[in-house]
Amino acid sequence: MPSHEIVAHVDGGSRGNPGPAAYGVTIKTAQGERVTAFAKFLGRTTNNYAEYQGLLAALEYALRHGYPRLRVFTDSELMARQISGRYKVRSLDLAPLFEKARELIARLDAFSIQHVYREHNREADRLANKAMDDAERGVVPRDVEPPPPPPGAAAPPGAATCFTKPLCISATFQNGVLHPHTQLPLLDGEGLELEIRQKK
Repeated sequence: MPSHEIVAHVDGGSRGNPGPAAYGVTIKTAQGERVTAFAKFLGRTTNNYAEYQGLLAALEYALRHGYPRLRVFTDSELMARQISGRYKVRSLDLAPLFEKARELIARLDAFSIQHVYREHNREADRLANKAMDDAERGVVPRDVEPPPPPPGAAAPPGAATCFTKPLCISATFQNGVLHPHTQLPLLDGEGLELEIRQKK
């Protein structure tokens, strides 16, 4: 199993607070090579709840794929200080998420969390906002869990997230190019398996 450290940028947002909310997570190696990225729409909740869900997703990814060392960067100063023990968790909604996070952290060999300004967390922020935008447009939410890397190795740099729920769209084939009729809910560099059915 992979033994090196990974770095996660996590972000959660809510439009209305509470309102439509989502989180985004990017995972890289310690050398800055992209491993994967994913996001999830959470429905109606607060931004702090969404931030914690993003952290939990990063922790679960590290543990599930055999990464014992995790560094997390977040633009949520509240969450960073709560996890590091500088702030107490007074919210009844956040307390169970905090406890779950601490439980997962205890299973890692090494963990750190650091607050960064939003400009240093742009990709995770973009993913969270895209998940909210997709939900507003009625796009079927994707599964949060990316595919696991091959046994004994980390996912290659640039590895793409995938989803297991089918994506049904119409498109027109013209001059050798397939033109979708709607915007595809895909990330840059993301792989896609196509099943094309010709309209009669």
